[in-house]
Amino acid sequence: MLGLSFWIWVAFMAAWAALRYPAMRRARKQKTARDNRTPLDIFLLTLCVVGLSIIPVLWRIGVFHGFADRAQNPWAIAIGVVTGIVFLWLFRRSHKDLGRNWSVTLEIREGHRLVTNGVYSYLRHPMYASFFLWGVTQALLIANWVAGLAGLFAIACLYIERQAREEAMMRATFGAEYDAYCARTKRIVPGLF
Repeated sequence: MLGLSFWIWVAFMAAWAALRYPAMRRARKQKTARDNRTPLDIFLLTLCVVGLSIIPVLWRIGVFHGFADRAQNPWAIAIGVVTGIVFLWLFRRSHKDLGRNWSVTLEIREGHRLVTNGVYSYLRHPMYASFFLWGVTQALLIANWVAGLAGLFAIACLYIERQAREEAMMRATFGAEYDAYCARTKRIVPGLF
């Protein structure tokens, strides 16, 4: 069962990469009007790559030598599959709704508009919400406390550091329109937070 849950995790990673690639290609063609990224942003994005992909692979090839391994529960795998499916759906939907407005870093594109439709009518940060679901999926599928939780830790660090700066950037760009949008939506959990 340990091997099965890892390969399910690999399948989710491959699906994520397949969904992200077209958005990355499209984003490279877009002109940036304002770039607010910092070296800390780049570091935290790198931390996410390490936590969400490299550490689980290192665990699987035996680098941890069994350190922090845990028993794998069939229920954890089943719940991990469900959260993984929801993660991929929300991730794809977020990209589709953002269209040409999407970027990896804190950037405003030329002709950028405030997106408030689709999943953005419920959440201001559905992309971050999808990444938190990815972190939960990894924690459920990777039977090691360190490798399983590494992605969730990295995502939390990125979100904590960037969320306020991202909202300030949007407020500076869209003003009262963004304030009204904030008043009717939550950040990452519909109706709660």
